[in-house]
Amino acid sequence: MFQTTADKEKEKKTKKKKVEESDESDSEKEEKSKKKKGKGKKKKERAPSPEIEFDDLETFVMDPAPQGVTVKCRVTRDQRGMDKSLYPLYYLHLDNEKKTFLLAGRKRKKSATSNYLISIDATDLSRGGENFVGKLSNLMGTKFTVFDNALNPERALPDMSNARQELAGIIYETNVLGMKGPRRMTVIIPGMSKDNERVPLRPRNECDGLLVRYQNRRMENLIELHNKTPVWNEDTASHVLNFNGRVTQASVKNFQIVHNKDDYIVMQFGRIADDIFTLDYNYPLCAVQAFAIALSSFDGKIACE
Repeated sequence: MFQTTADKEKEKKTKKKKVEESDESDSEKEEKSKKKKGKGKKKKERAPSPEIEFDDLETFVMDPAPQGVTVKCRVTRDQRGMDKSLYPLYYLHLDNEKKTFLLAGRKRKKSATSNYLISIDATDLSRGGENFVGKLSNLMGTKFTVFDNALNPERALPDMSNARQELAGIIYETNVLGMKGPRRMTVIIPGMSKDNERVPLRPRNECDGLLVRYQNRRMENLIELHNKTPVWNEDTASHVLNFNGRVTQASVKNFQIVHNKDDYIVMQFGRIADDIFTLDYNYPLCAVQAFAIALSSFDGKIACE
């Protein structure tokens, strides 16, 4: 479903069938579990991530998730300290027994716009550091762009070989209901090749980026994703989503990102404690893309809270 080549339709049908079978199995298990335990009894335990091993952290966080594998993670927010209430630290770990560290992020101080630096070192979140792997930039209030760590096109080589790539564009639609209604998100990411590699997108200027291409409906080699619309629950008088036990607390920040064509969940994010959230992502997202999308949900956005 995510490829940009002629043979994508055949592979999409095979992949979709596997996903549907997997989803059906999970759903059936959950329903059986509910019937056995009964309403109001012991909460269903959150399923941990399968063990994931990697040799190089930077390569792992930039590569798409393996197909058929849900990478289950946990985001923690550190607001302790003099200025951390304004500039919290965010950490991404694998949600397994080892709690393997993946990424750290923090909003830049003394910046005219909202910019979050993303690093593979929890103690080094500097722009010039060797561990800097990406940036989330908010230039237009409710619109964000995710970049890798390469050079600004103005300083890049003429052939753009060392220019930065745009990894994602995130749009929050104005919510006229304010806190009474759920957020609406659109996520635009580069397409995938037949070898399951991300198609590089290195815009020469701001007029050729992901957000502008989406606005002008120039969707070649791009993938459009949306958040799944929550269902209104009369019993709880709230909008709800089925996170299959991975999210345990209600929050306006809870969301699932899906592909339009078959409701395939590409990413889900939700609260389990005051400063702890689960983040699960699937192909074709990588850890940097998923973490940046999560960071965007923490940023103050005009008219969508």
